[in-house]
Amino acid sequence: MSDFSDTVILVTGGTRGIGRACVEAFAQKGGTVAFCGRSQETVDTVATEIAEATSATVKGYQADISNDTEVDALVKAVTEDLGAPTILVNNAGITKDGLLMRMKNDAWDEVMQTNLSSAFYTCRAVSRGMMKARYGRIINLSSIVGVHGQAGQANYAASKAGLIGFSKSLAQEFASRNISVNVITPGYINTDMTAELNEDALNDFVEKIPAKRAGSPEEIASATVFLASRESAYITGHVLAVDGGLGM
Repeated sequence: MSDFSDTVILVTGGTRGIGRACVEAFAQKGGTVAFCGRSQETVDTVATEIAEATSATVKGYQADISNDTEVDALVKAVTEDLGAPTILVNNAGITKDGLLMRMKNDAWDEVMQTNLSSAFYTCRAVSRGMMKARYGRIINLSSIVGVHGQAGQANYAASKAGLIGFSKSLAQEFASRNISVNVITPGYINTDMTAELNEDALNDFVEKIPAKRAGSPEEIASATVFLASRESAYITGHVLAVDGGLGM
């Protein structure tokens, strides 16, 4: 698989879990990697750790990607510091679970804004540079929940389903400019978000997975790197399930 030398990659939510694994994977492939998080101290620490481990150029930025003004400022700063990103990985996401009858407006709005509106903001912000370069790769991280739904996660499921329709629309808009837009739908992955499940719930969930295990952030990162590579040029508008067979 091609390396990513002379390529600027932007990963949202890159301080932990799948996002951090993506930053590490692109850095190991020689890419110049920018990523964001909500704490400047955290992004600085993570950037230093990954840069020292890989000898790549890695820079972290503090940004709230649910805010369009901050997203525009983020992309401008990355472009000035490192160059225009031609690979974008939208990974940032949150959950605010609850049954519909008890769900407050804030829980709905915050999840939709962080998980879905942020992708609109970031894709719009990087699109001009990609159009100018006549090259780009956008990978949006959805979820198996966005395909099959999940009781108690109406807001999360809606946001992740929305990412799929959004991505397919962008894929049609951008394909003639050599810009691909694809989606990954992770299944159960060992991250801080899923670590909140108790042992009984975890065992029950894993039992339903044909592979009989949870996935790792690194396995999602590997799929992301492939979809970001030049070898994936003829793939766009695709939804790739990385779920151990759970969605079959």
